[in-house]
Amino acid sequence: MTEARVAMIRERLEQAFAPVELEVVDDSHRHRGHPGARDGRGHFQVRIVSPAFAGMSRLARHRAVYEAMGALMQTDIHALNIEAVSENDS
Repeated sequence: MTEARVAMIRERLEQAFAPVELEVVDDSHRHRGHPGARDGRGHFQVRIVSPAFAGMSRLARHRAVYEAMGALMQTDIHALNIEAVSENDS
């Protein structure tokens, strides 16, 4: 299931931002027993570099990533650690 979740996250980010660099890490195993993980949703880290983030504040970048995740935030993702940068920031 975790590989499928990582694939879904990657697909949505690739479609929304055409990244030049994208890393998605499933950290769910590190959060077993955590109250937020009891419902089966996962913990993930994302590092994404995209020209789409140029001129955006950090908050705006995070909001854009959450928007791209859509319903996955309610069904598959409990926590999402985001590092979103433009090519000039990396």
